[in-house]
Amino acid sequence: MSVASPLPETILISGASSGIGEALALVYARAGTTLALSGRDRDRLEHVARACREKGATAMTEVVDVADAHAMRQWIIGFDTKTPIDLVIANAGISSGTSGADDDEERYRALFAVNVDGVLNTILPIIPRMRARQTGQIALVSSIAGYRGFAGASAYCGTKAAVKVLGEGLRLELAEFGIRVSVVCPGYVVSRMTDKNKFPMPFIMSADRAADIIAKGLRNNRGRITFPIPMAFIVWLLSAMPPAWIDPILRRLPRKD
Repeated sequence: MSVASPLPETILISGASSGIGEALALVYARAGTTLALSGRDRDRLEHVARACREKGATAMTEVVDVADAHAMRQWIIGFDTKTPIDLVIANAGISSGTSGADDDEERYRALFAVNVDGVLNTILPIIPRMRARQTGQIALVSSIAGYRGFAGASAYCGTKAAVKVLGEGLRLELAEFGIRVSVVCPGYVVSRMTDKNKFPMPFIMSADRAADIIAKGLRNNRGRITFPIPMAFIVWLLSAMPPAWIDPILRRLPRKD
């Protein structure tokens, strides 16, 4: 049975200007907490920071592209030097439909640059510092989509699968240094990304509910925080079935634009 960890006092969240990132910032915002929040939209990011400050937290913002390794390293190391980070949540991500067509190359590369390189740019600068302190926590936000490739979302699924497996391996590697690592695999969550979907999204939940589940899972040091359970079971079952059985069905599913 896992023992709940003390609440983190200094939290860095990428992609904090909307969706799960915004909801997590508000979950952790309280008196005595320092939040470092990044995003690409200055107005939305400042709106989130103000809401966190109203709850008593100290909130600082950084408008930065997670795909920019140099800028991310400067921001993270600069912040950690002043205020050692207890928890890093690599949350920033984008979504786009892909089909394998010739004109998809830009979308494929953008998805991997943000969803995979962006995660690396968020966690690699802080890992040596946490190792030296022999403490810290890292959360990598993947997706249930990382369990299986789907038509119309091959690149997105690929990026989330990479993040999922990366986090699972890091959890094993970093445990001896006192660093806790969790992989977060949400299903559909209400956000600016899912607002663009024109197909049914089973078991979709609010960002606030998702953030509560994630924060509880992180406090209990769960290696994999996957939700909602019915959706997770369905996708796990699909991933376990032989392609010859399931491919004909998956080809007929609605595709992401």
